[in-house]
Amino acid sequence: MNQPARASAFDQSPRASEPSVDTVRVTDVSAGDLPELVDLSELQAAGRAIMRNIETVIDGKHEAVQIALTVLLAEGHLLIEDVPGVGKTMLAKALARSVDCTVGRIQFTPDLLPSDVTGVSVFNQGERRFEFKPGPVFANIVIGDEINRASPKTQSALLESMEERQVTVDGITYPLALPFTVIATQNPIEMEGTYALPEAQRDRFMARISMGYPDSRSELAMLDSRDTNSPLALIAAVVSGETLRAMMHTARTIFASAAVKEYAVNISRATRDDRDLRLGASPRATLQLIRAAKAQAALNGREYVLPDDIDSLAVAVLGHRLVPTSRALGHHHQDSGPVIDDIVRRILADTPVPVGETPAVHAVPVRPVGSAGQP
Repeated sequence: MNQPARASAFDQSPRASEPSVDTVRVTDVSAGDLPELVDLSELQAAGRAIMRNIETVIDGKHEAVQIALTVLLAEGHLLIEDVPGVGKTMLAKALARSVDCTVGRIQFTPDLLPSDVTGVSVFNQGERRFEFKPGPVFANIVIGDEINRASPKTQSALLESMEERQVTVDGITYPLALPFTVIATQNPIEMEGTYALPEAQRDRFMARISMGYPDSRSELAMLDSRDTNSPLALIAAVVSGETLRAMMHTARTIFASAAVKEYAVNISRATRDDRDLRLGASPRATLQLIRAAKAQAALNGREYVLPDDIDSLAVAVLGHRLVPTSRALGHHHQDSGPVIDDIVRRILADTPVPVGETPAVHAVPVRPVGSAGQP
């Protein structure tokens, strides 16, 4: 998704005066060392290879695939919410199989216990001591299928691991291997047998996406390609774990100017004061919005973040964290998603966009008055 440049001031990266990062052949990296940087053209090529790999099994969902890859590169966690049967788990599996990392799968059910997620201490009769048996959360990519079918107690077992990349069992803390990403799927909360994710859990997911139903052409292609076998069986890793870590480290170094950061802060602050929201975006949301924007800029081959990166990711990164008022919900009381998305777009339309290094002086509306998204 190529972003149009709004102003040349944003490409004044501090790395511009430093020696350029030439293509690096990534070598083995130990758990305690930082990986080397990779050239942005190499990162972009690897990102395209991952997307092509995923789209061999996911038809007609390019934007969802791109956001999923952006979240992975930004070292965040992804929540995929939609009705059953539209490919939520398929997307999670395809992304996990496209990189050479360890994968854990958790099928959330009402009787699932927290120890089934994190692991449990088992008494070893031979050695007369307790041994810790790691749970499926000890993997680089953890797929949580139908996460909102488990009780809130079991859902909370992921809180520590998602935020601190560690698990504490019986007073002992076990670090998780990096990279660590949770890709969770959930059904809409009005469906039978579901528990709404608490606000603290939702806030730990960097982004939420919906798959939606495929168009007629994609659905017909699916009938032909999956008539005899599952396309997942043909998926193989196209990027090594070491290369993925190097890509993540490179994405962190992408430059975000003070003007872009102020723009992200202004958007988050606007959600906290909006008349139609009773819970706005947290500071964690602002931080993750910038991290996601850096990853998207890297995937587009840029060394700097544009306001367009913030705009294109704001709904996915902020929407699931916001709670609308009952007045704003109106007749949409069963599904707040469309209402929240419209509120975020309105806030984007009302927030001045920086066009230079002094956004407080040089600011223009993001869209002309009266355009789509205005109240």
